[in-house]
Amino acid sequence: MRRKNILSNGGIYHVYSKSIAGYKIFHNNNDYNRIIDLFKYYRIKNTSVKFSKFLEIKNMDIFIEKHLSRKDFLVQIIAYCIMPTHIHLVLMQLQDEGISIFMGNVLNSYSRFFNIRISRKGPLWESRFKNVLVETDEQLIHLTRYLHLNPVTAGLVENAEDWRYSSIKEYLNKRKDSERICNFDSIIELQKLNYKSFVDSQKDYQRELGKIKGLFLD
Repeated sequence: MRRKNILSNGGIYHVYSKSIAGYKIFHNNNDYNRIIDLFKYYRIKNTSVKFSKFLEIKNMDIFIEKHLSRKDFLVQIIAYCIMPTHIHLVLMQLQDEGISIFMGNVLNSYSRFFNIRISRKGPLWESRFKNVLVETDEQLIHLTRYLHLNPVTAGLVENAEDWRYSSIKEYLNKRKDSERICNFDSIIELQKLNYKSFVDSQKDYQRELGKIKGLFLD
């Protein structure tokens, strides 16, 4: 089924998907790392490398630089946060229906992996993913903070950078290049912003923050 709201190439979207009835679908490092690997793999439009072989690539940044160009990607991942029951992403669509294809592949693949692991049957996700257009640079930077503070708001960690399953360490330049999956340098000018202070200043972050009202999907 096609989505009623057509996603535009070059548009940046907050994308969200939740498990059925708040069911916990990420239990351990293996679960979290699996979906991060799926993000890496399925952002590519066409790859002759099978997923199992893709995971064996040690220098991912070098592989991408040598073998892929922008036209080979469905989406550009700007930020993400994986929570025990749901996932948040900020994506730029690069190809027609790129976000829909990317999300469909990621969600279906993780469902198969999870159901096999715990001998479960049936759908895992509540519905098709939700999305909302990010219209301004100001909205975007505040949205990334919202994503990175999700684990703090949920009481999972004390500080945003303590959560291993988000892009916060990429924003703080605390992750190896070979482990990075986000590309935001050309979109967000972090050098003009002390991002850690920007995030930490809103640890008691509330939904009424007017600058991104309407961007919340959970």
